[in-house]
Amino acid sequence: MMETRWLPVKGSGTSLHQQIYDHIKLKIENGEWTVGTRIPAQRELAAQFKVNRSTIVYALDELTADGVIESKIGKGTFVVNNTWSLLASAPPPDWNSYVKSGAYQPNIQTIQDINQAEANPDIIRLGTGELSPDLLPIEQTKALFQRESTSPFSMGYPEPKGDPHLRELVSMYLKKKGIEASPSSILIVSGGLQGLQLISLGLLHRGSTIFHENPSYLNSVHVFQSAGMNLHGIPVDDQGMISSSISRLKKLYNGALLYTTPSFHNPTGILMSESRRNDVLNICTSEKLPIIEDDVYGDLYFTEPPPPPLKSKDSQGLVVYMGSMSKTLGPGLRIGWVVGPEPVINRLADIKMQTDYGSSSLSQHAVSQWLASGQYENYIKDIRQKLKNRRNFMLEILNAHFKDIATWTVPTGGFFIWLKLTANLSMEKLFKKALQECILLNPGTVYDRSDQLHLRLSYAYASLPQLEKGLVRVAEMIKKG
Repeated sequence: MMETRWLPVKGSGTSLHQQIYDHIKLKIENGEWTVGTRIPAQRELAAQFKVNRSTIVYALDELTADGVIESKIGKGTFVVNNTWSLLASAPPPDWNSYVKSGAYQPNIQTIQDINQAEANPDIIRLGTGELSPDLLPIEQTKALFQRESTSPFSMGYPEPKGDPHLRELVSMYLKKKGIEASPSSILIVSGGLQGLQLISLGLLHRGSTIFHENPSYLNSVHVFQSAGMNLHGIPVDDQGMISSSISRLKKLYNGALLYTTPSFHNPTGILMSESRRNDVLNICTSEKLPIIEDDVYGDLYFTEPPPPPLKSKDSQGLVVYMGSMSKTLGPGLRIGWVVGPEPVINRLADIKMQTDYGSSSLSQHAVSQWLASGQYENYIKDIRQKLKNRRNFMLEILNAHFKDIATWTVPTGGFFIWLKLTANLSMEKLFKKALQECILLNPGTVYDRSDQLHLRLSYAYASLPQLEKGLVRVAEMIKKG
């Protein structure tokens, strides 16, 4: 659905259908909806503008009569003209053809629908993988900015690898995880996703094969696919990635690297055991298969810390390690890091400077203040307890309402519960039906195209009353089929 926050005004003296007609025509005349743009379906427009479908039909009929839009049976309604193209001797550029020819692949429709729905404040977000605004340390961050700081602060472009003081602090922070990394081997990035993008641009050839857990977060973003890479999933069990197949697949597909999230995996919430971590590292060392270790959830354990990261036992520079503050201090900071051999970090830093000239100096300073002040440790302890309470609350609801229709994981950290439905039903229909009732789900198809049985549930974002209301209603939908 096209994004618009405009709504017709009832009782304004101008009919609703005329207001909608004028609004759509203005978007077309201004070039916001170009020739070739597909107009949302009548039902979608009615929901978006909060009017009867007959009102939409009336407005679209007038636009069709004016020669501005045209309906094609089985394909939809499209913009075919605007004021300028009616007057000009030459037609305007077909921006739709440019959009389709771009190198970066579009998200699957479900992801686009999720991204669109998340902007609606009335939506109950049962799968969102970020902390609730109520949990974010907004006031603490303001206070840190107001304190006198001993660390230097600049509003200019940072160094290619990021602020030196922040990299020193990250180096000390990583030592607590058993990772020895000098500041020169650390690159500050604008979140984990940029780290993956830099790796895809700087380290891999087009056509390379990336191994990953299946299901995987990588299937929900097109960082590697848009760079011409191939993804190949490796199954998981309750101990994490099943390592026994890595050697065979490496030879069969000539794999370029392995991507893994050992701690509180997205979307399953699985914690990879220490023995399995050792197996993965030993096999990849033997096969000379580089590893990207994504540890963005590593700080979010509930009782016991997870086993040491793969990077902590890496003696050959095989592992490129990624961390981030997006899942703890807040996604809006857009600060993470990539740790690896210096030649790799130098290469990625060069590409980063070519693309954005460095991550936000203000955000880097904020993270520096959190780490230097020592407040991060106290804050993260509090967040762990709050997330544990939320997980327990969600488990109570699942036990009360889903016991006969689903099974699920019990995570020991992170954000997610991986719910498996016992009944066969269309995940697409469930997704759309829930969305019509302002409940947003993350279906398993987002993480594995063939998965019609799972939902990724998150206890991190929605309020407790929203979690209960949304889950109870989803259970009713599933039982009705």
